[in-house]
Amino acid sequence: MKKKIAIFTTLFMLITFQASYAEGTHGVDGQVSGRSVGASICSLLIWPGIGQAINGQSAEKNVTHAVLGLTGIFRLWSFYDAIIDRQGGVWHNRI
Repeated sequence: MKKKIAIFTTLFMLITFQASYAEGTHGVDGQVSGRSVGASICSLLIWPGIGQAINGQSAEKNVTHAVLGLTGIFRLWSFYDAIIDRQGGVWHNRI
C-alpha cells in the first residue's frame, strides 16, 4: 500500500510540476499529454528509453536512455524526461 501511495504522489508531483529551463543544452520541454504519461510509465516500469521511443525521439536518445537505464536510478530521469516530452538534449554533453 505504501508503494502505491508513493507512486501516485510522485506522479501527481511530476504532472503538476512546471519547470522552465533556459534553452540550450537541456532541450525544450513539450507538453504533458495522455501519450507522454503512458510513455513515462513505460520508462519507469518496463525500461528507460521505451518512453522516449513512444514520444518519437531520436534513436540516439533512445539508446542513451536504454544504456543508462542499467544504473537503476536513471529510470526516474527517463520517467521525467518522457512525461514532459522533452525534445532534444542528447548524448554530447546534453543529457
